[in-house]
Amino acid sequence: MFHLLQVTELVSDTVLASQAEKLASVGEDLANGNVRLDQVITQLINWSMDMGRHIIAAIVVYFIGHYIIKFINYLLATMLERRKVEVSVQTFVKSFISILLKVLLIITVVGTLGVNTTSFAALLASFGVAIGMALSGNLQNFAGGIVILFLKPYKVGDFIEAQGTAGTVKAIQIFHTILLTADGKQIFVPNGSMSSGSITNYTLTPSRMCEWVIGVEYGEDVEKARQTVLDIIKTDSRVLSDPAPVVWLKELNSSSVDIVARCWTENADYWPVMFETREKIYNTFNTKGIGFPFPQVTVHQA
Repeated sequence: MFHLLQVTELVSDTVLASQAEKLASVGEDLANGNVRLDQVITQLINWSMDMGRHIIAAIVVYFIGHYIIKFINYLLATMLERRKVEVSVQTFVKSFISILLKVLLIITVVGTLGVNTTSFAALLASFGVAIGMALSGNLQNFAGGIVILFLKPYKVGDFIEAQGTAGTVKAIQIFHTILLTADGKQIFVPNGSMSSGSITNYTLTPSRMCEWVIGVEYGEDVEKARQTVLDIIKTDSRVLSDPAPVVWLKELNSSSVDIVARCWTENADYWPVMFETREKIYNTFNTKGIGFPFPQVTVHQA
């Protein structure tokens, strides 16, 4: 939309410059005595009426074209949905067609204003080259969007992590991918960086591994703590039996004996299992008297 506004400003400047030249010519003739004042007034009235007709026609064309574009976008969305085209492709195509139709509408409005569209097209082309050189990043984003649609590292509805942001893909547009984060924020990530950077797609696989690292005090019965954690995990119906859950002694830290527990769950159950199991471990350890460690420093006095 920003680029369309720039083109609109260019159109306005072109039209105003053309009319300013006409007025300057009339003023010069009047100053040189080539025409009489009544002739100038007649020319100004004729010019005002002609310009008014062009402006009214341009306004009518703009509003009619605006509604036609909305109707075409509606038909396109309906057709893509009926053909069950992938949602990622739908959002990209709709964004591209919408921008293209708006550019065509601007050219049509310029022609209605009486500006020579051939010369305007040449001016627009040269202006576009300058913009293209200045906005090469957006061209990279456009190419990145095409790469994403063909290679499909993710699609609309997938939960991914990329460019330091994690969220659900809401739309793949012509220049950006829109992510909805867990706290309800919409993040617009450029397609160029998405197509060339690292992407973690958590939705592609049907299951995920949960892992907890639990520290217990030195002197505690490690086998008792290990079996307690294993029993908690196995009693959860959301935990998959294949691969089977495991609990191992991971590390002897400076202030704790660390136990690692791992199990697999369905993608949809990952976060509930992670949070609820951690709480169950804490409550069960307190009930059974298994102590949690805390940082300790031993001071030897001479």
